[in-house]
Order: sequence, then structure tokens, then C-alpha cells
Amino acid sequence: MKHIFKVFLLLLPLSGFCINPPTYVSFEAKGKSFCIASKDKLTPILVANDDSQSVIRAASDLQSDIERVTGHKPNVLNQLSKHDEVIIVGTLGKNQWIDALVAHKKINTQNLQGQWESYVIQTLENPFPNVKKALVIVGSDRRGAIYGIYDLSKQIGVSPWYFWADVPTPKHDNIYVLNGRYAEGSPKVKYRGIFINDEAPALSSWSREKFGGFNHKFYSHVFELLLRLKANYIWTAMWGSAFYADDVQNKQTADEYGIVIGTSHHEPLMRAHDEWRREKGGVWNYETNPAKLQAFWRDGMKRATNEKIVSIGMRGDGDEPMSRETATALLEKIVKDQREIISEVTGKPASETPQLWALYKEVQDYYDKGMTVPDDVTLLLCDDNWGNLRKLPKPDAKPRKGGYGIYYHFDYVGGPRNYKWLNTNPLPRIWEQMHLAWEHHVKDIWIVNVGDIKPMEYPISFFLDYAWNPEKIQASDIQQYSEQWAAKQFGNKYANEIAFLLNQYSKFNGRRKPELLDANTYNLKSGEWKTVVTAYNSLLQKAEGINNNLPQEYQDAYFQLVLHPIKACANLHEMYCYVALNKEAFENKWKETNTYAQKVKQLYDNDSLITKEYHQLNNGKWNHLMSQTHIGYTYWQQPEKQKMPAIKYLSDEAITDKKEIATQPVKRADIPNNAKGNVFYQDEQKGVSIEANHFTKAINTNGIQWQVLPDLGRTGSAITTFPVTAKEQIPEGNAPHTEYEFYTYSEGDCSIQAYFSPSLNFYGTENGLQYAISIDNEQPQIISLNKEDKTSDKGIWNKWAAENIIIKTSKHNLLGKGKHTLKYWMVTTGVVLQKLALDFGTTEQRYLGSEETLGANK
Repeated sequence: MKHIFKVFLLLLPLSGFCINPPTYVSFEAKGKSFCIASKDKLTPILVANDDSQSVIRAASDLQSDIERVTGHKPNVLNQLSKHDEVIIVGTLGKNQWIDALVAHKKINTQNLQGQWESYVIQTLENPFPNVKKALVIVGSDRRGAIYGIYDLSKQIGVSPWYFWADVPTPKHDNIYVLNGRYAEGSPKVKYRGIFINDEAPALSSWSREKFGGFNHKFYSHVFELLLRLKANYIWTAMWGSAFYADDVQNKQTADEYGIVIGTSHHEPLMRAHDEWRREKGGVWNYETNPAKLQAFWRDGMKRATNEKIVSIGMRGDGDEPMSRETATALLEKIVKDQREIISEVTGKPASETPQLWALYKEVQDYYDKGMTVPDDVTLLLCDDNWGNLRKLPKPDAKPRKGGYGIYYHFDYVGGPRNYKWLNTNPLPRIWEQMHLAWEHHVKDIWIVNVGDIKPMEYPISFFLDYAWNPEKIQASDIQQYSEQWAAKQFGNKYANEIAFLLNQYSKFNGRRKPELLDANTYNLKSGEWKTVVTAYNSLLQKAEGINNNLPQEYQDAYFQLVLHPIKACANLHEMYCYVALNKEAFENKWKETNTYAQKVKQLYDNDSLITKEYHQLNNGKWNHLMSQTHIGYTYWQQPEKQKMPAIKYLSDEAITDKKEIATQPVKRADIPNNAKGNVFYQDEQKGVSIEANHFTKAINTNGIQWQVLPDLGRTGSAITTFPVTAKEQIPEGNAPHTEYEFYTYSEGDCSIQAYFSPSLNFYGTENGLQYAISIDNEQPQIISLNKEDKTSDKGIWNKWAAENIIIKTSKHNLLGKGKHTLKYWMVTTGVVLQKLALDFGTTEQRYLGSEETLGANK
């Protein structure tokens, strides 16, 4: 009993990721720590032949990981013999030595027995008569054991991205595990994974060159990555590919790794869409061709004997909407027939096979109009393909046996424009939207479209870490998360600076996708283009400075994860800026016209050189991965080839001297010396511009608190209210609101432009999400953020998605000059405010809005 009591004292919690996680590995001996490796010792790994093949395979990865660190490979044993120390790896109930330790109460299985994907790592003295000490990694199931193995690998310094981003492993002669029991609960989200999609031309070309296609050699690397990231689920590549048909070893490989396979939202019953074309099944129409479709699906279920989640339902051919005339009743019949096929093939009730039905695009409309879904099926809710959740269950919704999931996007092909080239997904926005999902009890499936996997390494890591336990990472933790992630890839010395670079470039790219950029995006005359380009070039300068100081072995990984996206996007922004300068100079017949034109050409050519630099990394390991076209779009679909933006030249005869325009003093309001806190002033050109988090006062009442979302915004941070499931509020008196003091030299009519993250009407209410706004003592105006939302490729949503902002305008009247108070009121939850701008008719219109006119902070 004394030994067991000691185990409880040493209990330390772990998680897929948490801020300042406990460290149980040391690279020097401390006390009676367990020795994995030293200069004169290499501890063997013991696995049971009867354990899952996926656990045995992962144990061999641990063997390789120890060799990556020490240069020496330990033995893997399947028989226990006399050893001073041994690492025992296995699954509860599948490993005879672990089960013996449990029977003799040497391992405490509290919070392990019968749990989903849970594990314990524990050191033991004298576990067996012929063993002095053991390190036991035990899982509640096969993936629990695998996650325990890879958690140890991560702690000894092996990055999950060692293959996929060439992250080097720091070398050590010694590896020790501190005495104790390190326990991890089950993941909070049951199925967590990625969707490889839109994979041509980049990933498809790369996989053909390196592996011969999307075969088991390719997928073995993907599956290993997923497990190292503590994911368990994948929708496999589907552009012209078929996971089960292209390589018969694909299914076997999934089983060997322990990965759950799914097919995309429009590929029912484990059949790839391209298989229908190959089999010449005829018209993809259930009304006219049900027999062939049923046979097609039945064969898919017979073949998919591995662990899986079965997609049900149906969309039109090629992921298109079904015919406008399609009735809800037909979809319900399709699902009924599909479930009969599932039951027939498995010999069990359909409810015993995990299934999902994706409410993607128009399918959500059918559901909203009353389409019924069997209660055991997971309802996979979706974003708008641009990272904004379309639907969430209301807080008082009746629980469903199958629960809810989310299909999210880091990449997309479709309107208003494809975005496939680089990462454009700021972590704060991912956190805010997935926090909404978590708080609304969407916890059965989280899957994200990641395109080609690369270059989405950073947001993939965050998405899966957050999915493991959303309660462990708060909005205020994201900066620290970034610093820890950077330290894991590049060491501690530059971790803070690299985290800043990662977050800034994704913030800049999140303002507008690179594919949507053109010369008119930012305002040239106001200096906005210059400000944007200067900021990106400053970022590039910082990135290159760190690169010059990093050890050589880190530079390939650094180029892929940090330097390349900054270098490529800084170049792209500068190119479009010079297109704008060239156009302005040509219109004015200025002599700089031709110089600007040549600069555009130089920057356009440089884009190809940056791509070439990426493709030549590590002896061409990543050839093709940056081959996605991104310049020359004319509509939503990508251009076949890149095309330089149009530029103008002037003949010598046409040139006139450039005339300097005299600048006039800009009028601004005075702020009294006794003003305290955040106070804003009116500027003739900027109006009054306020970043949302710089409130003078925040009123928290009725159990509702204002929460700053750091760095969530195109120019600053944002605010919202918690909890995100709070009831609607009436904007009056002491109701939840923020206040902003400002001073003006104007009076009378003005307007307020309120800048919001493009959150959608996820409850589907008549008035959508709402807020209220007022100045001084006027009656608050209640305004709908998004009641006109149709999330289609037409109309206002097109603008919201492209600009990554919703701007709502209200009219007001100032009764005098001097001090005023703007009040921003909560009405409904889920509204994320980024900026407030007051316009008196003289404000310059800029894409990002005016720069902040913060005058005092005393």
C-alpha cells in the first residue's frame, strides 16, 4: 500500500497540449530517474506479440526516435528476460506483463480502464523479480498506447513534423524519465482529423514523384504524422483518387497504424467519387438509377472492413447541389436505403456503425426545412468554406445520440475565389470559431480541410492540439502556445521572435487571401499600400535576420514554416503595390511610370524564383509542393498558368514632370490634460478610429463578461462576450456594454462604421446576430450583423468572405463639440467586434479602415 500511495502523490496530468505542460524527461540523471539511454546504457523496449499491430509498429518508431536523439538504437523485445531496466509498452488487456502489474496493484488504472484513447506513463521499482526498474506506457486502447509512445517521443525532442517539415532532432547522450506517474485523460473531441483535398497540382504531383501516387507508402507518412499529433481520423485524397481502389495495401496500412478512415461529405458508404466514373455507373441520380447506386455503395461497405466513419446522404455529381426539385423526402429515402445496406453488410443494426451526415451547403437548407436525421448519426455541421461556422445547435437543443461534428476549412476551391497556395488562417480566428463549437457541445467529430497538408503545418498543429482539450487553451494563451510550438521546432533562443513572425504573417494573409489581391485592394493615395508593404517587408527583414543566425540544420525547416510564406507574400504585396503605382504614374504621365513597370516585372519573376527555392530544398524533397498558381485570377477558378498583372509604359515624349502636391495641415481635436484611460480624438482625414479592445470602460453584468481576443482582427485585437451561449440582452441601463471616450471639433451628423469578424447567423434566427450602439445618452440602435446572410457565392456574403470583415453603418447626431461617449452593447452572443470608426464626411476610405486615433493613456 505504501508504494501505491506514492504513485498517487506523483500523479501529474498531461494533455494533448496545454500551456506549460509538465516535463517528465531530463537529459541528465536526477535522483532515481529512469534511464532510457546513457553513454554506457541503452534500455530495451518490451512489447507483446499479442498486442495490436499498430502498437507494435509504434514501438518501433520509439526505437527509431531514441536513435534520432542518441545515435543508438535500442532493442525491441517480445520476451521478458533479466534486465536492470526495461520500457514496457502496451494496451490494457493485450499485454501480459502490464496485466500482471495491474493484477499486483503496481499500476493504478484509475481513469484508464474502459476509457477512449487514454494512457498512463509510469516508473516502477522492482516490477518483476528479474527487473530492477521499468518505465511502463499503457493505453486504455490501441491509440491510447500509441499516443503515450509518441508523447514520450515528443518529450525527448522529436517533432511530429520531423519528416513533413524537416524539423531536426536535438542530439543528447543521455535520456532520463523522472520518477512518477503521468496520466492523461481521454480527448475531449472523440474524432479529430484532416481532409486532404484540392490536392492538385501540388500534393498529387509530389506524391507521384516520390511514391508513385497516393498509395500506402504515401499514407504511411500521413498516418504517422496524424498519430504524432494525437489525431485519429482522415478523409483521404479524392481528386481523381480512390483510397481503397488505388492500392489494396492502403486499407491494411490504415489498420496497421490505427487510423479511422472516412470519405468526404459527398462520397457515401466508403466509395470515392472517382470510382463512379471508373465503373461507368451511369447517371448519378437516385431517382433514375437507384439499383446501380445501391450496388456501388454495397460494394463499398463490403470492402471497408477497417475502422471507419461512414458518410451517408447524397449530393449531386462532382460535389454539386442536387437538382432544385430534389425533395427532402428523397434524401430521407436515400439515407434509409443506405442504412439498410450498412445493416445488411455488417450483420448488425446500422446504429452500431459510426456514421455522419454532412449538412454541407444546400443540405443544411433541407435540414432547416425539416429533413429528419436518424438520432445515432453524427450531424456534421459545416463552416462556409471560409472559416465561419454556418450552424450550431441552440444551447437548449435536445441532445442527440450521434451528437454533432464540425467540418472546417483551411483551404478551399470555389467562390468567391480559390485559396490553396499558402496558410491564411490566423490562430485567434480558428480558436474563436472552434470555441463556439465546443461551448455548443459539438464534440464528436472535428475535421479540417488542409489542402496539400503543407504549408498548413502550423494551423494543423493548433487545430488538433485544441481539439484534444479545448478547455486547456484560452484565447489569452495563443501567444504562449505559439512560442511553445516555435520552441519545439527551433529551440528556445528565437522562439518568441519566431512566434511573432508566424502570427503576424497569418494575420496579414487573413486580411485578404493572396489569390484575391490586386492593385486596388489597398488605398494608394492615403498611403495604405505603403503601410501594408512596409509592414510585410519589415516582417521579412526580421525573418531573414533570424535565418542568418539559426544553425544550418534548422534552416530547411525554418524556410518551409516561417521564411517562405513571409518572403513570398511580402513579394506579392509589393508587386501589386507597384502595379498601383504604375497605373497612377501612367495616368499622370509621370517619369516614374516605366521604372514602376520594370519593378512589377522584377517582382513577378521573383515569385517564380522563391517557388524554385522551395522546390530545391533538401535535394528537391519538396518539389511541386508550391506549384499552385496564385497570380492571374480573373474569377473564382485558378488560372492554368500565372500571368503578370497588366502594366503601362510611357514614351519619352509623353512624360511630364511629376508635380509635388502640397500637403495641408491636418485638423485634429484637442484632448484635455486631465483625460484618463483610453481616449480618442477626431482627425480630419481619419475621423475617430478605435480598436475594439481599447475601451475606456467595460460593463460586465448579468453573468456576462467582455473578453478580449488578442490579435484577432485585421489591425488589432477584438472583443466579444462570454459565455458564448448567454441569452439575449436588452441594451439599456447597466446591461453589458463597453464605453469609448472621444473628443471632436465637429458636431451634428456623423456615421459609425463598426467592423466585425464575419460571423454567420449560426442559430438561423430571423434577425441573425445583433448588437446595439449609441453615443452619449441617445437610444441604442439595435442592428443585425448578418440577417441577410445566404452563404452563397453571390450577394453580400461574397464581400464578407473576400474581405474577411462585416462592416455595418449607423447614423448619429452629436449635440455638441468636445467630449462624447460611444457605447457598444451586447444583444446576442457570438458577435466579434474589431474596430469602430466615426466619419464626419472627411474620412479617407481605406480597406483596413483608418489608423487608430488613440490620444491619451494616462
